[in-house]
Amino acid sequence: MEWALFGVVGIATIVAAGAFANKLGVAAPILLILLGVGFSFIPGAPTTVPPEIILAGLLPPILYASAVNVPVVDFRRNFSSIFGLSVLLVLVSAFVTGFLLYLLFPKLTFAAGIAIGAVISPTDAVAATAIGKKLGLPPRLVTILEGEGLVNDATALVLLRSAVAAIAATVSFWGALGDFAYAVLVAIVVGLLVGVITVFVRSKFRDPILDTAISFAVPFIAFIPAEAVHGSGVIAVVVAGLYSGHAAAQRFSPQARISERLNWRTLQFVLENGVFLLMGLEISKLVEDVQRTAIKGEPGVIGSVLLALLMTGVLIVLRGIFVPPLLLIIRARTEAAEKQQSRFRAQIDRLIQTAAGVARLERRSVQAEKAYTRRENDLEQRKAEEFGWRGSVVLSWSGMRGVVTLAAAQSLPDDGSVPYRAQLVLIAFTVAVVTLLLQGGTLPLLIRLTGIPGADRVADRRELASLLDEVGNVGVQVLEHPKLTLPDGEKIDSEVVERVRRDTLLSAESAWERADHGADVDGLVHSPQRQYRALRREVLQAEREALLEARSSGSYASRILNRAQAMLDLEETRLEAIDNPSGL
Repeated sequence: MEWALFGVVGIATIVAAGAFANKLGVAAPILLILLGVGFSFIPGAPTTVPPEIILAGLLPPILYASAVNVPVVDFRRNFSSIFGLSVLLVLVSAFVTGFLLYLLFPKLTFAAGIAIGAVISPTDAVAATAIGKKLGLPPRLVTILEGEGLVNDATALVLLRSAVAAIAATVSFWGALGDFAYAVLVAIVVGLLVGVITVFVRSKFRDPILDTAISFAVPFIAFIPAEAVHGSGVIAVVVAGLYSGHAAAQRFSPQARISERLNWRTLQFVLENGVFLLMGLEISKLVEDVQRTAIKGEPGVIGSVLLALLMTGVLIVLRGIFVPPLLLIIRARTEAAEKQQSRFRAQIDRLIQTAAGVARLERRSVQAEKAYTRRENDLEQRKAEEFGWRGSVVLSWSGMRGVVTLAAAQSLPDDGSVPYRAQLVLIAFTVAVVTLLLQGGTLPLLIRLTGIPGADRVADRRELASLLDEVGNVGVQVLEHPKLTLPDGEKIDSEVVERVRRDTLLSAESAWERADHGADVDGLVHSPQRQYRALRREVLQAEREALLEARSSGSYASRILNRAQAMLDLEETRLEAIDNPSGL
């Protein structure tokens, strides 16, 4: 009963924090940590949550909810940045901080130092992206932060598991390295397999309620078997989420996509913010544990907090040193790719000249032309969304810790194999809280001081109008067929054809109007209105195929494609609701 009561209070607190955080000028995670600390002094309040509940119960849906909303095209375009921050920087941070802790704690083994280093190394992008989207950070920078938050959790947890195995002396260094590689590869295979199978099954359901219900199980369907075969369940969840999000536009119904987006955003909001509230609740218990062990001569609360501040400073410096060179290397690679693109163009031209009349070579030339177009669009998007030194400063300062640090710290062995466990857990929690308060609290000010330009809204509106023009023109071609009939063979009234033609282009016309200026139905089965809706759906299907082709070629920014996709979904959902109000 007490847990139920605190659950209700917790949800009410999360909603209140979300509602008032903007008015107070404070990110919701920061406010929730402070509220959690206050709640921890209430008699009977839960101050300890088993780590497996967070690692196996909360983390998979949190990561999946983020993964399904990360466009694969953007993830691919920024893979170098994401890989550098989420893998290389995590490994460097874990080994540097782990080695420092190994030197500072006499009884601590090097493997145990690496374990705690892995705990405090991964960043949590929740607060950063929430602030960034609110203040208008460049979309590419937000994508990098989201991608980093997805992958670095997996890197840290796999490294933590390998380090814990080394603590128990069950594996050697090379064995731990092999275990790391095995866990990653197996997880990718499992995640992709789960994604393909679940997308196929879900595509057979026409009821969005059933589809969304299955989607809630997907994170655990990926996590459990991956962990059972000693792979990384977290990586498997991320891979399954990325695949599901990418396949949704083609395989799921509009109703299912809209329903899933709303439900997962709600669940993500509650779970992510709930973990920050738990973080604050557990701090008082950690302080008690450290005070109890301090009697035995181990570092006390003040000493642990000072060490945590030292680790925080080291992590901030490491990120500040790592990010600028990484971005310079990526920019140099982009310039090199531009030169390669010109050579690629020359090769394609030669292939086209020699392919005339040879079917096999003609197919190769078509494939090469598509690859060239995709690479060209990737380069154009990267150049259009470059954020310069200002983005480098903001990215360097966006190193807040959070959910994984909370859960992973408590998963450290409690069997005596890790000396100073209470102090190390408090250090990890303090690092997470300090980074959220310090970096998260000052990030809005830093964004304003650097004056980093966000997305150009006028340009976005014009690009959206251009995309709607493109897909609308393809849709109108359906109406030009000389023997135009409905799928069941019924002839269509000419007035209905003209109405559909006019309305098909209406969205693009409205979008151009907004870009240039900055800014009822009867349900009768035999009515012209029903013909209109049936024909309009045929046009929407053609527009959807054109939209998928545009996404495949990478000719438009993902945020523009997503807006167009949402508009098509809403229109098709409205038409479906009129003709089939029962949803059956």
